[in-house]
Amino acid sequence: MSKYNSLWEYVRDNGNSSLKMTFEQIQQIAGIPIDHSFLKYKKELTEYGYKVEKISMKGQTVIFSKIDL
Repeated sequence: MSKYNSLWEYVRDNGNSSLKMTFEQIQQIAGIPIDHSFLKYKKELTEYGYKVEKISMKGQTVIFSKIDL
């Protein structure tokens, strides 16, 4: 089980084609702060039908997009 499973489930259950979240929102849902390991773990999101589209360090946001199958 990944430390980001609760976040991946939240993104999947949201059901939108695109979802923009702040680092703070991600921390609240995942229960942990976003850090460099997020870059490694983001690959797991494809199992939930989504991908990380963009990470903005300046804006402290992440955009998730649904994968077209």
